[in-house]
Amino acid sequence: MASPNVIELTEGNWNEHVTSGTLVVADFWAPWCGPCRRLSSTIDAVADQFAGKVKVGKLNVDENPSLAVKYDVMTIPRILFFKGGDTPVHTESGVLSQDDLAKLIGQYA
Repeated sequence: MASPNVIELTEGNWNEHVTSGTLVVADFWAPWCGPCRRLSSTIDAVADQFAGKVKVGKLNVDENPSLAVKYDVMTIPRILFFKGGDTPVHTESGVLSQDDLAKLIGQYA
């Protein structure tokens, strides 16, 4: 992860971050996924743009398969938005532009 503002989400720290009450934007990805690599710079940019206001994290589905199963992540990249609990308030699939992702964050932050 290039941005220091991107959290590495794991099965071990998931509940701590997702139930914090702050909007959490979770990018479900894998290193072998080309579209995931394209989305990575967008994730870094919005993490920097919303630093201190929104938690932006990446969850490697290969290393954390139980969370991928729990949230029915069948295709990646997949971005889930959480606010105050572990039920997503919004879900997006595929590669988004920085502007589109920022607009979505603005709706839920």
